[in-house]
Amino acid sequence: MPGLYSRLDRKKGRDIRVLARFVQIYCRENHRGAEKRPLPVDGTGLGEVLGEVPELCPGCLRLLQHGIAKRLQCPYDPKPMCKKCETHCYAPGYREKMRKVMRFSGPYLIRHGRLDLLIHYLF
Repeated sequence: MPGLYSRLDRKKGRDIRVLARFVQIYCRENHRGAEKRPLPVDGTGLGEVLGEVPELCPGCLRLLQHGIAKRLQCPYDPKPMCKKCETHCYAPGYREKMRKVMRFSGPYLIRHGRLDLLIHYLF
């Protein structure tokens, strides 16, 4: 039986991969001493969507799971950038944390030459 995530369209899959990468960079660079756990993907198809399953601290793991859930529930097509959206679906605490992650990881990617992810971040 195929997992929930194996039926995602290309755009949602790409958005989830980028989100996971941003959270992974933030966690790796800011929570170096924290105990890390892999994102649970068994039987969901999420492992195939992500390619590499990130290992994150508990706080970043919850943030990523919340972000994935909100991306899947987004009613807009095409989906606007969250910061420009009229409907803020993230819970207030998660919204601030995600904003912090994006502000850190975007410039990090510029400094490390990942312009493909940066283009997604800006547009």
